[in-house]
Parts: sequence; C-alpha cells; structure tokens
Amino acid sequence: MGGHSHSHTHGAVDEAHLGAHRQRLAIAFGITASLLVAQAVGAVWTGSLALLTDTAHMLTDTAGLAVALGASVLAGRPPSPSRTWGFRRVEVLAALAQASILLAVGIFAAIEGARRLWEPPEMASAELLLFGVLGLIGNVVSMWVLAGGRKANLATRGAFLEVVNDALGSIGVIVAAVVIALTGWQQADAVAGLVIAGLIVPRALVLLRDATHILMEFTPRGLDLDEVRTHLLDVRHVRGVHDLHASTVASGLPVLTAHVVVDGECFTDGHAPEILRELQTCVAEHFPVTVSHSTFQVESAGCETWEERGLD
Repeated sequence: MGGHSHSHTHGAVDEAHLGAHRQRLAIAFGITASLLVAQAVGAVWTGSLALLTDTAHMLTDTAGLAVALGASVLAGRPPSPSRTWGFRRVEVLAALAQASILLAVGIFAAIEGARRLWEPPEMASAELLLFGVLGLIGNVVSMWVLAGGRKANLATRGAFLEVVNDALGSIGVIVAAVVIALTGWQQADAVAGLVIAGLIVPRALVLLRDATHILMEFTPRGLDLDEVRTHLLDVRHVRGVHDLHASTVASGLPVLTAHVVVDGECFTDGHAPEILRELQTCVAEHFPVTVSHSTFQVESAGCETWEERGLD
C-alpha cells in the first residue's frame, strides 16, 4: 500500500516573500551595473590589475545578480503536471553558474598577478584611489540591500557573497593606490590583484560545493538517515525500513522517501492509514522535513523480496 500527503500547494511559494527578495536583487543589480561601467572606464584609464580584476569580478556580480533576479521570478511560477516542483531548482543552477564564473575570474587574476609582480606597469594612484572608493561605496550599499535576504536561497546567497568579495576587492584597490602614492612601489597593484583572487577562489569553491551537493541529490546536511530509520522503527507495528532516501529539491526544501514494512494485520484492521500519519508526524517532529514532503510506501513482509526480483 503506498501513501503520501503531498497537497496541490506543496510547490507554492509565498509571493510576498519572493517579491521582497526580487526588489532587493533589482536594487543591487542597478547599483552594481552602474559601478561596472564606472570601474571598466577606470580599469582602462589606469591600467591597474587590481581594478581590472575587481571590474571582472563586478561583471560576474552583475551577471550573477541578473541570473539570481531571473531565478527569483521563475521560482515564483506555479508547478504543473510536467514540472511538479515548478522552477524551484533554477536558483541552484544560477548558483552553479555564478560559482563557475567566479572561479574562472579568480584563476585569471592569480596568473596575471604573478606575471605583473615581475613586470609592473606604471599606475596613476590618484585615479586608482578614486575608482576604488566609488566601488567600495557602491558595494557597501548593495551589501546592505541584500543582507536581509542572503539566507533565502543559494542564488541570493551567491549574489551577496559576490558583493562582499567585491567590496573587499575595492578595499584592496584603495590600499594599493595608497601604497603606490606613498612609496612608489608599483607591485602593490599586482599584490592587491592576487589578494582579490585569494578572496574569490575559496568562496567560489564553497558555493560550487553546495550547489553540486543539491544537484547530486546527496543527503541534506544535518539529516542523519540512521537516526531517521531508528525513529521510524520505534513507531508501533513497524517491522522494517528499506529504500530510505533523502535529497534536497532547492534551498530549504528537503524531501524524504522510504518503504516501511508493517504487521500484516494492519491491512485488515484499518491500521495502515493511521500508521502512515504517525510516520509522517514522527519525521516532521524530529527532523527538518515537513509532513507534505515525506512519502512512505507502507507494505507487508515479503514485498522487499518481490522488489529485489523486479516484481512490482
């Protein structure tokens, strides 16, 4: 006997909540796109690697925010018979793309920075300082806008991390400009570029790991399936649990499925539906899986053998 309690609204998303995130992303996108143009001009004007790297990073910020904004819009679309989860996983794909771009930018900055340590070009420190300060101000404003929704999903989290890294990159540009102005040490620009690369790569790898974890349908972090099995076996009339699986559809949306063997008389005395409710309640009370996202197939002893033989 199979059972589940998915309602037709299991994929519905709080539109007001999503609307607030979309507004934050739209404001941050506008600020970052404006800064991108300004810093691109500054990078060409000054020839600074630090500013060029920060501009390339800002380009990924702008693209990432655009993708995150699009993902937020798509995530609000309702599910359909052909897309039962709607577009909830788009935010994970967006995070994967952002992480890949960040990683590529970080590697480029590291290689170019190492080269410029040996062949430093002449820097215009005053102009470099001006564009560094403008970038820092814009990024601080974007960080403030995105801060309230950074834990909502991977795409928003990725956008926030990019802006934070870019703010740190702007600080690196400012420091390089000050050092060059005070000491004339032109390699400061290359060092700043390397520092920015060092900030980008680890965070890109973390975001890449988290997105891959969801796409590979690994067990959600913090959910111990051995503990789940133990709790399920404590439910009355339950004799066994097999084919226990858990994965994450999107940020904050874990799902769990299992085949549960119960006493044979449960199918004749009407106990089976009650046991099903107890199983779902047990999981919801002890683990971060809601009743509507846990699915159990309740069966009698012997079904495991049929399944192993491919007999449905």
